[in-house]
Amino acid sequence: MNTICKTLLGLTCLPASIHAQTTASDTPDMENGVVSIAENRAFTIRSKDGNFSFKPYLLVNTSFEANYYDDEGLDKAYNQDNIANSGFAIRHAVLGFTGRAFGKIDYNLCINAAASGQALLQQAWIDYTVRPELRFRAGKFKTPFSHAYLTALGETLMPSLPTSLTTAVILPHSLNAVNPNFATGFDLGVEIHGLLKNKWGYEAGLFNGTGISVNTATKTLSDDYHIPSLLYAGRFTFMPKGPMPATQGSPRMLHSDKMLVGVSVSYNVESENESTNDFRAGLEFAWLKNRLYLAGEMYYMNMQFTRRQKISEVYDFLGGYVQAGYFVTRRIQPALRYDFMNRNGMDTKGFLNMPAIGCNYFFTGCNVKLQAMYQYTGRVKHETQLDRDNDDLGLSVHKGIVILQYSF
Repeated sequence: MNTICKTLLGLTCLPASIHAQTTASDTPDMENGVVSIAENRAFTIRSKDGNFSFKPYLLVNTSFEANYYDDEGLDKAYNQDNIANSGFAIRHAVLGFTGRAFGKIDYNLCINAAASGQALLQQAWIDYTVRPELRFRAGKFKTPFSHAYLTALGETLMPSLPTSLTTAVILPHSLNAVNPNFATGFDLGVEIHGLLKNKWGYEAGLFNGTGISVNTATKTLSDDYHIPSLLYAGRFTFMPKGPMPATQGSPRMLHSDKMLVGVSVSYNVESENESTNDFRAGLEFAWLKNRLYLAGEMYYMNMQFTRRQKISEVYDFLGGYVQAGYFVTRRIQPALRYDFMNRNGMDTKGFLNMPAIGCNYFFTGCNVKLQAMYQYTGRVKHETQLDRDNDDLGLSVHKGIVILQYSF
């Protein structure tokens, strides 16, 4: 009975210690990839010596989306409408916990109830710190490619990632595989990473290369290179003013001055059901200066079919974006983005031209964020009408999104 009473008494004292441990930080720890765990959102339970911490977190966003498609690709005989894939949706319903143990091990586990299949498990990893310059991570987490994707989920400037990053390329061959896109996203693997002199960051890892929807070991050896058919990935960043937070603008960080320049490369060996070997390279820049957020990226992908496919052609693709946001008040952040992509390949003339405008409104004191954006998908400089028609297959010409998000 005495033990139970002491436990209950200790729990009643938690709010005071929790509040003391969750003061705002100039560079919040957002390594869980969803929300910050080092500022005054809800609570974090910590031991007095700081070696143990535990933070449950949640992120839910509900969206309304409207999409208008051109007549190309629609079959009027089947009564296909220009307005499709529209209405309400739950984009993310993430529930998880993160923290630290023994002063050396960081951990994170979360599910996304809005997903299905094996993608329900969004993240599950442990990270062992030998020292800040040398850390090891294993499990399911974000691969080291693209500033846009590595931004914490609840901290993005626009409601949707750049289309050039997430849209599958178009190939003139029918394959028993899904055409790849630039983003490598969440995956299972191991990684070595660290921060040198508080300004040089590095990440290097091995991953399955099968993405977020596969949680099992399905890979084999490469027929072409006789090495494991895995995703080999690395990223190197320079942050002259200290670690760059994983945010694209926050009302809690209106007096920061952080900058990041990074390069990344990856090679997905026999990535698409033994059909292609995909090489990716990226160059990224981000600057967070008081109320201003500015960023840009360029990414390149080379696709080469395996010898088994007996297709000699090699395809190159290029994409990128620039975007900016500015807090005109503490609650309102207008945003602009220009996005482009050579979806048909660099050897085919023409590219997608995708400007977007948006605005974010932050409800202070309750962790609610309202986002809205409009994007136009244009097509320019194509040599033939067929190339022009193929370039935006599956993409809406006019896209409008409104998202209401809550997180703690």
